[in-house]
Amino acid sequence: MPLQTVAVLLADQAAAFEFGVVHEVFGLDRTAQGVPPFDFRVCAEHPERPVDLLNGLSLNVPYGLEALEGADLVAVPATKLREFSPTMLDALRRAHAAGATLISVCSGAFVLGAAGLLDDRDCATHWMNADELMAAYPRARVNRDVLFVDDGDIVTSAGTAAGIDACLHLVRRELGAAIATTIARRMVVPPQRDGGQRQFVDTPIPECATDSLRSVLAWMEENLDTEQPVAVLARRAAMSDRTFARRFVQETGTTPAKWLALQRVHRARELLESSDLGIDQVASRSGFGSAALLRHHFTRQVGVAPSDYRRTFSRTERPLAAELSA
Repeated sequence: MPLQTVAVLLADQAAAFEFGVVHEVFGLDRTAQGVPPFDFRVCAEHPERPVDLLNGLSLNVPYGLEALEGADLVAVPATKLREFSPTMLDALRRAHAAGATLISVCSGAFVLGAAGLLDDRDCATHWMNADELMAAYPRARVNRDVLFVDDGDIVTSAGTAAGIDACLHLVRRELGAAIATTIARRMVVPPQRDGGQRQFVDTPIPECATDSLRSVLAWMEENLDTEQPVAVLARRAAMSDRTFARRFVQETGTTPAKWLALQRVHRARELLESSDLGIDQVASRSGFGSAALLRHHFTRQVGVAPSDYRRTFSRTERPLAAELSA
C-alpha cells in the first residue's frame, strides 16, 4: 500500500501516551533525515469540541470523521471506553472498505472489535484486556503472547509501548528497514524487539483448591533445586503414586511436573532480575540443573531467552563481560 496519509481516530477517554506513540512515528517532520513526509490528520466525531483524554487532559482536534476518507492508514489509540458511536464505527468501516490499513494500539482493539473488523482475524491487545476482548468479541482470535499481530490490512498491538513496535513494523513493511531504523534512532528505541508480551506478564502459579496438598506444595517450593519424582511426593502426601497424581490435578488444575516447571521458571525470573548470578548458577538454584534446560523451559514459558530477559528486567548493575558471557 502507499503510506502517505495517516489519520488518527480519537475516541473520548483516549490514552495520551498511545496517541503520542502514533504521532511520534507518523506526525513529526523527519524529511531532513530522509523520512518521507506524512499527511498526518487527527480526527474525531465532534471536532468542534475538545476530545476528553484520560487523566483530565483534553485535545483540540482539527479534523472530523470525513478526514478518514482517502487515508492510507487509520490509527486507533487506546481508549477506556467500550461502547462507541455508530457514526464513528461506520466511518471506520468505510475507511477500511475503501482500502485503508488499520492499526490499533493497546485497547484501541475494542474499537475495531465493535466495528466488526476483528471477526475471524488474529489480533492482539494488552494482556490485561485479552480475556475481556475475547468475551466481548468471541470471533476475534486474540493472541495474548505477542507484541503485535500483522494480519495484512489490520495490525493490532499489545499494551502501550508495543504500539511503537507495531508502528515501526508497519513503516518497515511499507517503506523499508532503513526508514524504520531512522525513525527508531530518533526515538531512541530499538527498531525491532525480540519476544512478546509473555516476558512482561507475571505468570500466576496454579494454587491448591484445598488444604490436603498444601504442605507438599510448600515443600516443593522450598526445595526447587531438589529432584522431585512423583513417587517421592506421593510418599510425603501419604498416598499411592496414582492417587497423588490424580489428586494433584484435581486440586491445582495441572500436573506435578508442570506445576514444578512453572515454579522453577518463576524462581529463575526472580534471580535474573535481582542477582548477578551467572546463567549456570541460576539454572542450578532454580532446579533446572543445566543452562540448556533452563533456556528450554524459560524460553517456552516466557517467550525470550534468560539472558535477554535479564537485559530487560535486571535490577542490578552487571559488568559488561558478565553480561556477554550470559
